Order: sequence, then C-alpha cells, then structure tokens
Amino acid sequence: MPDSNNRIIQQPVIELMTELSAADMDDLCDASNQAIVDGNGFGWLTPPQRSVQEAFWKGVVTIPVREVYCARLEGCIVGSGQLVKPFSNNEASAHIAQISTFFIAPYARGHGLAIGLLAVIEQSAAKQGFKILEVDVRETQKAAISLIESSGFKRWATKEKYAWNGEKFVDGFYYMKDLQEEAST
Repeated sequence: MPDSNNRIIQQPVIELMTELSAADMDDLCDASNQAIVDGNGFGWLTPPQRSVQEAFWKGVVTIPVREVYCARLEGCIVGSGQLVKPFSNNEASAHIAQISTFFIAPYARGHGLAIGLLAVIEQSAAKQGFKILEVDVRETQKAAISLIESSGFKRWATKEKYAWNGEKFVDGFYYMKDLQEEAST
C-alpha cells in the first residue's frame, strides 16, 4: 500500500538466510554495529573492523549446524538470530537446540520483530524434533529477558561473572523451554 510519498511499504519479514548478498551484508553489519553500540552485541563490546564482521557472518551461514534467520523492515535486514543444533557426535544432547546471536537493531525495535524472530526459530526447532530450546543472556539485557520470559522460557541457572561489559562483570541467565510441553498445550 503506497504511503503519502507514493512509496511501497514492505511488511516486516523473518527469513532463513543461506547466503548473503552484498546489500544484505551491508544491512547486517550496520544492524550488528548498532546493536553492539547499544550493549546487545552478542559478545562484542565495540564494533569490530568491517572485514572481521563480514568474515564472521560469511562463516556463520556456511556452518551446517546453524540456521541464520534475519529480520527485515522495509526490505532491509535489521536483526538476526541463530538456531544452533548439536553436532552429530553429541548424541546425549541431540534433543537440545540453542538460540544464539539474537538481536534487533535499536532503530528497528517496536515493530514486533524480536517476538517474530524468536517464534520462527522456536518453530524451526520444534519442526526438526528438538525437545528443548535453550538461550542465555546477560542480566543487563532487560528487553531480551522480558521477551524470553514472556515467551515461556524458564530460568534454570544464573552464572556469576558471565561476561565483562567493559567496566565490570555481569551475571548471565540461562533459560530453557520444553518444546514437547509447549506442543501438548
């Protein structure tokens, strides 16, 4: 539907990425940088050099046990999350998948993308037969904690000195969701 400037407004979308075009890489690196500066940098405290970040994202999409999902707003990638599956030699934990590198850039929040991204990752895990989905998060990431808890994840542990935020240690919270329990309700 065109707006007053005759622009076509594109709906937000979550998609599985198996490769990244140059434009997608630009969007993803820009969104990542904004998330890192905002304190949600999935491990990075300051944005790395562009070549380092590009190598990271190029590598991630090629790893067979990782599914990279990206959130788009107005056609541009503004966030991402990964479903991390166990390696085939990990038979004892073959029923557990994890969420990693989950973020929405600050300028794209408030459009329901985070909850949509989480739901798509959860649906993929359930469809593939995983029984448990886990995620861990720094105690300082209040919005992420709220999203995780409101989505039915249960906190099962707290790890002291989980991360260094550049000034002090912060604790980390570990969450899990029983996908079988969820499917039966």
